[in-house]
Amino acid sequence: MSKSSNAITEPVNSLISNETYSRIMGFVAGVFSGVAKNAVGHPFDTIKVRLQTSQNETRFKGPLDCVYKTFRNQGIRGFYLGFTPPLVGWILMDSVMLGCLHNYRMLMHKYVYPNDEKLPLSGCIISGVLAGWSVSFIAPPIELAKAKLQVQYDKTTTRYKGPLDVIKKIYSAQGIRGLYKGLISTLIFRTHFVYWWGSYELLTRWFRENTKMSEAAINFWAGGFSASFGFWTTAYPSDVVKQVVLCNDKYDGSFKSWRTAVKDIYQSKGINGFFKGFVPSFLRSFPANAAALAAFEFVLRTSGAKS
Repeated sequence: MSKSSNAITEPVNSLISNETYSRIMGFVAGVFSGVAKNAVGHPFDTIKVRLQTSQNETRFKGPLDCVYKTFRNQGIRGFYLGFTPPLVGWILMDSVMLGCLHNYRMLMHKYVYPNDEKLPLSGCIISGVLAGWSVSFIAPPIELAKAKLQVQYDKTTTRYKGPLDVIKKIYSAQGIRGLYKGLISTLIFRTHFVYWWGSYELLTRWFRENTKMSEAAINFWAGGFSASFGFWTTAYPSDVVKQVVLCNDKYDGSFKSWRTAVKDIYQSKGINGFFKGFVPSFLRSFPANAAALAAFEFVLRTSGAKS
């Protein structure tokens, strides 16, 4: 969690209290997190999604082959296909997710752990999971548009002109249900936030007690390690299922589709099918989330928003 700042001791103005200001700044800080995450992580994410969802086993031999073929066929632009949805989407999603995280922490500290000097680990974990579930209700259309564009390899597989075209065509054909076909998968995937925010808090405390690093450096390293080792190593199979549900039109958006996707992946590819694209995802997770959380905590810290 961010350390409280003594910079703001009076209400920002007569219409907004320090507590309200802090709640708002949680969402503002999330905007900066989304920009940092997308700028660093999108090329890795494109490779990950292509490996996860490719139905043609001969299309890519592995991550490096996917990088090579993407660059050969589509140039640098190929790594940034679907860039607009996550640019706008990650700004929105990180603002909601991290804003909710900050607000849940404040509420937990105020009402559940009022006698504790700082929020205990259990409060940090509960806040993280609640934040993950909260953002899950806005994430499916954004992630759907991104995934659909990322798996357009060439002219023969190009169906959509851009993110708005994805949303328009899917809504016209399937309605709101089509845009939210990944909701259950998203909720299951983000339940793994228990590992992310639990390990982030533990690492942050350890770095503070055992190193002389600055707060910015602590946020960076704790953010990177907790996301890559704490979250993605546990959540990755769920992410594969989520991407398959989003990209495969045979799944109808019910809970049954999630179970069917799990069954299909296992029957066609075995246990290894749940780890396709793991390497680029793992490589992406550290720098993207380290930069994102460092940006988030920096804005909170410098703005004087209390934890």
